[in-house]
Amino acid sequence: MELRDYWLTIRRRWKLIVLCVLLATAAASLLTWQSTPLYASSSQIFVSTASANASEAGAGNQFATQRVTSYVDLVGTRKLSETVAEKLGGEFTPDAVRGAVTAEVVPDTVNMVITARYDDPVVARDIAQAYAVELSRLVSEIETPQGGGKAPIRASIVDNAQADDTPVSPNVPRNVGLGILLGLLLGVGLAVLRDLLDTSISTSADLAQVTSRPVLGNINTDTVAVRKVPSEALGEPTPWAEAFRVLRTNMQYVEVDSDHRVFVISSSLPSEGRSTTATNLAITLAMAGETVCIVECDLRRPTMATRLSLDDSVGTTSVLIGKVSLDDALQPYGDTGLQVLTSGPRPPNPSELLQSHQMESLIKELRDRFSVVLLDAPPLLPVTDAALLAARADGMLAVVRHGRTTRDQLAHALERVDSVGAKCVGVVMNMVPAKGRGRRGYGYSYGYDYTYTERPPSRFAKRKVRHARAY
Repeated sequence: MELRDYWLTIRRRWKLIVLCVLLATAAASLLTWQSTPLYASSSQIFVSTASANASEAGAGNQFATQRVTSYVDLVGTRKLSETVAEKLGGEFTPDAVRGAVTAEVVPDTVNMVITARYDDPVVARDIAQAYAVELSRLVSEIETPQGGGKAPIRASIVDNAQADDTPVSPNVPRNVGLGILLGLLLGVGLAVLRDLLDTSISTSADLAQVTSRPVLGNINTDTVAVRKVPSEALGEPTPWAEAFRVLRTNMQYVEVDSDHRVFVISSSLPSEGRSTTATNLAITLAMAGETVCIVECDLRRPTMATRLSLDDSVGTTSVLIGKVSLDDALQPYGDTGLQVLTSGPRPPNPSELLQSHQMESLIKELRDRFSVVLLDAPPLLPVTDAALLAARADGMLAVVRHGRTTRDQLAHALERVDSVGAKCVGVVMNMVPAKGRGRRGYGYSYGYDYTYTERPPSRFAKRKVRHARAY
């Protein structure tokens, strides 16, 4: 993935990233709110040597610097913690006071800071002060020679511990900031991982990995146009209607040597917009003056009669069993010139009807009477009806749903078409995001106005008219 791919992934998966940030921030806030506040108190000890003159001061300072590091380790000893616990009245165990205190050396100095943290500021002060006092005594005891005399080094308390009512933990700004940062990293990581594992078809590069068939059209998503009457929606100057006109234009370059063309329109799985694409393409072709017939060949789940508000009592099944003639079963759709053959009554054996000799004769008769015949077939993967129909047609048009159809699904669907000796003449990318949210290659945010509005003449044009009239 390139840098631009990461940016496109963030734009497309921004909801996932925002969700991760919100969840991480909420978790950090909850943990912060449930955490017990801790208060800190510190005491400071100065380690020095008894130097007789200035010449010994340098050596004594170096000796004290070496010693102060060892005194830090004494803070964690059990002996000192037991003494401190006893001095505090036996209310706390040695392990409790030892776990509440830390010690560190101020860099480049002989100062040692003892800090105690507890959920009570007064207790924290008492622990820190008790440790400072007892450590000072322990140092004096350790450094005093066995035969008696003055200790060469001493630890003096220079800053007593004080109670502070301001908690040092939890740190709300830091915890919330870390939550936001971790949520952002997690969200971006999940978004990139989801894209890497995503096998759906969203770009021309995705299609090229599956098939070399050309992309004949890109139909964008328009929920308003889909709910309208098809003939009215296609007559409006919208990008959605223009996409079908582009598809109609590209269809003219398919099977150019034939005056009568029969195409099967199918998809890999249901709910990919197969019937909608077939119906609107047929209406668009009829509006251009072609003699078009669309045949409902999905005898299991027919939708064309409902979509076009036509009678479904007779149709394809009625013609195939010889109950009515083709002329009696065909229905005109409005004033578009389109002839529609609905499904008719649902048969118990749709596959046998579609691969029968009567179906072959019906396709031959439709080919002779119309310049373009579109067969709205079932999806390819659940049943074999579409592949069998494609073998008797001039080609098949595969409808692919943007971001939903996977590469494996399309590959298996095209394998079924190839296995029966049929051919796929092109691919239609359906339900493409209307604002260019796809991964490189599709989108319709071109900013082009499909309506014509007459603009008033500019001042410069009016000035030219006045000069022309003067002459």
